[in-house]
Amino acid sequence: MKIAMVGTGYVGLVTGTCFAEMGNRVWCVDVDEAKIAALNEGKIPIYEPGLADMVAENRKLGHLTFTTSLRDALREATICFIAVGTPMGEDGSADLQYVKAVAKEIGQLMEHPMYVVDKSTVPVGTATIVRETIQKELDARGSNLTFTVISNPEFLKEGAAVGDCMKPDRVIIGTDDEEAAEVMRELYSSFVKSSGERFVLMDIASAEMTKYTANAMLATKISFMNEIAGICERVGADVNKVRLGIGSDSRIGYSFIYPGCGYGGSCFPKDVQALIRTSKAYGYEPGMLEAVEAVNHRQKRVLPEKIVRRFGEDLKGRKFAVWGLAFKPDTDDMREAPSITLIEELTRRGAEVVAYDPKAVETAKKAYLKDVSNISYVESKYEAVKHADALVLVTEWKEFRQPDFEEIKKLLNQPIIFDGRNQYDGKRMKKLGIEYHQIGVA
Repeated sequence: MKIAMVGTGYVGLVTGTCFAEMGNRVWCVDVDEAKIAALNEGKIPIYEPGLADMVAENRKLGHLTFTTSLRDALREATICFIAVGTPMGEDGSADLQYVKAVAKEIGQLMEHPMYVVDKSTVPVGTATIVRETIQKELDARGSNLTFTVISNPEFLKEGAAVGDCMKPDRVIIGTDDEEAAEVMRELYSSFVKSSGERFVLMDIASAEMTKYTANAMLATKISFMNEIAGICERVGADVNKVRLGIGSDSRIGYSFIYPGCGYGGSCFPKDVQALIRTSKAYGYEPGMLEAVEAVNHRQKRVLPEKIVRRFGEDLKGRKFAVWGLAFKPDTDDMREAPSITLIEELTRRGAEVVAYDPKAVETAKKAYLKDVSNISYVESKYEAVKHADALVLVTEWKEFRQPDFEEIKKLLNQPIIFDGRNQYDGKRMKKLGIEYHQIGVA
């Protein structure tokens, strides 16, 4: 099939590349000339395991093209995916300006019948907006060209996006058009050939709602466990043991019930907030979703609060090593990352921060921590620990799982670790002579 993928962020670049991997002809389109130039030079703008090699191979085979010209892509393609960003607006709702702009351009440029697929995370009703926007432009041209709008939400996890795309848990297709459904079934047949049950057809509104519901459910599990962690600290219980106890219940399971210093990223914070706004727009008060968000905001302050309780409100003259900047391992994404709140709170109180992350240092420097003073970056985890008053673990990268604790003790001014992901065993830390602070343990 011939496919235009508009947007080369996580979703567009990964999905377009995976379609190309299956032998389709894909044009990835973006208005960012510098990004397209970099992609054509083999430079990948995001860190995603396995993606760079797949892009290089499919460019070499001629399956994958990067361009700034939507006109050129639409001239060849019969399916156009809209995979542009839908950032959080000032009121928390999804900002659809980029989706609308692409829809308008499709209406202006399409030369033959098209299937237009909403891949971006969008609120209920967006397909109608896209359809009306395209039709308005066609009417202005006096064109009788036909098109069908389809909803196909993405479910990619950063750090595992290639695998999620190649072997999806499910493919959700929202359409009432049988022909469109068959086209999408054929497109995804190579990805879900082992199980037809993973190809799920539904109406467009339900498909749009499914994406937000999935992320809101996962965010709810995280915030619920963090709420329990707060209670455990106060009643003298150990949340790590509580997690094992409830996770063994097959109705609950272990996924997303790990206590920590809060969730971040491009999806959970934005999508929970957008679903709240959608609910209120329709006259419904989403009390549980508002509580999920409130708990997460509070949880991001737990680590700095523990540090202040230990060292005092005035942190001048103190130095802290921070391991991990990205909101999760295997990505360089720092959107809504707990590390931001931690570092801002520490430096605001006069502390010096030395940070290390395997992939996100440049992201921190250029964007999220560029205005923060008293922060420096190093190239190894042990270099960060030198002469620090404590080590603070924020992101659970694999290289942090089994560090040399004796080396850490030698490098720290005093053997203190604040663990925002409960990676280590409290009994072992005590045996090693390390003062160990974790989430949800008194």
